[in-house]
Amino acid sequence: MFKRLYNLVLSWAEHPKASRYLLGLSFAESSFFPIPPDVMLAPMCLAKPSNSFHFAMLTTLGSVFGGMFGYFIGWYSFDLVEPLIETFHYTDKIELVKTWFADWGFWAILIAGFSPIPYKLFTIAAGMLGMMFIPFVLASIVGRGARFYLVAFLVSLGGENLRNKLNDYVEMIGWVTTIVIVLGLLVYKFY
Repeated sequence: MFKRLYNLVLSWAEHPKASRYLLGLSFAESSFFPIPPDVMLAPMCLAKPSNSFHFAMLTTLGSVFGGMFGYFIGWYSFDLVEPLIETFHYTDKIELVKTWFADWGFWAILIAGFSPIPYKLFTIAAGMLGMMFIPFVLASIVGRGARFYLVAFLVSLGGENLRNKLNDYVEMIGWVTTIVIVLGLLVYKFY
């Protein structure tokens, strides 16, 4: 089951328009879409290791421009976006982000750009809270760039050998991951 999915994802990563899709996904994720671009970046780097840094650059550019879009969503139309934030149960996270902005500002964006924390919350909050635009963009470039270039570097480091090893072990990795997620959900629900 997982091996077939793995091969399907690699075939998508080798599609002639994959770079455009990666750019679009990166833009969307930074402002409104819930799926991070890493899920497309990593397989593309795995499929074409020699283009890894090009893919990281596209992901960074798309993400930073998407972050700017998210900033302007927060700046101009937070009242329109607020119901979506409530729908996705991000209200508590927005309050946490407000606190971080009051304490950290530039550093909050840089850390959010690099970490698995939903970056879109920070882009919208930066606009909503009126963070200065240039520091916001600079922190986004550094944070997002560091993250995506690190992913590209680590995946390309493995190259063809990593691709073959994953192909051999993808079933086991898939089932172990599924079991860990289910156990984690059970522990969370009952404790």
